[in-house]
Amino acid sequence: MSRYVYMMASKKGGTIYIGVTNDLSHRVWEHKNGITPGFTSEYGCARLVWYEEHDDIRDAIRRERTLKRWNRRWKIDLIESINPDWAELYRGIGW
Repeated sequence: MSRYVYMMASKKGGTIYIGVTNDLSHRVWEHKNGITPGFTSEYGCARLVWYEEHDDIRDAIRRERTLKRWNRRWKIDLIESINPDWAELYRGIGW
């Protein structure tokens, strides 16, 4: 089973949320629909702008923790390395 580390954003250059999940499509749907109250619904982080897949949950959690410690510029550079326009990636993950 795959695990995913992902970043949601409010808009290009906006607030960024980093999370980990084993069901990316469902988890992004939850963020988009405000199912779980918290950071993403409070700050409007409803756009999937980056994600990566891991085979092992321990690797995914380790990566999530590392990314959360990064400064904002590094996170933006990572997003823009694969998604320079911060386009919505949700449509590309099979929902």
